[in-house]
Amino acid sequence: MEYKQIQELIKTINKSNISELTVEEGDFKITIKQSSTGPVSYVAAPATVQAAPAMPMPAQHSAPAAAPASAPAPAPAPAASNLVTIKSPMIGTFYTSPAPGEAPFVKVGDEVKVGQVLCIINAMKINNEIESEVSGRIVEVCVKDSSPVDIELPLFLVEPI
Repeated sequence: MEYKQIQELIKTINKSNISELTVEEGDFKITIKQSSTGPVSYVAAPATVQAAPAMPMPAQHSAPAAAPASAPAPAPAPAASNLVTIKSPMIGTFYTSPAPGEAPFVKVGDEVKVGQVLCIINAMKINNEIESEVSGRIVEVCVKDSSPVDIELPLFLVEPI
């Protein structure tokens, strides 16, 4: 199963009411479980151990040296009722850029469109691109780069245009 296919499965499960999905392809088996009150958990294991063809993977961010025990409290939101909060769909590590040392996907003041990649959340060594749900202007980036995030933690505040 291709990396992109696994990523799409995770996104689909996150957006649905499906509690568990198992997919088997040849010697590969993946089970994705989602509880209604908690985070999505991912379990992938080959049915039998065999050499797999090399598959190019996107650049991985290295884990921070010492991660705090819990996610930092988000900064207070500006007092504007029309702002849209883009929240984390999963538990993982938040990254503002595609690889260390590269420019961030977006910064405060940037205009974004629906579907534009805003950041990456690395969960279980899989980089998940988080896309904008609304067209608008980035008012605030609520999380520091390389910080741990939890489900529903505000990531960005966007002023719709």
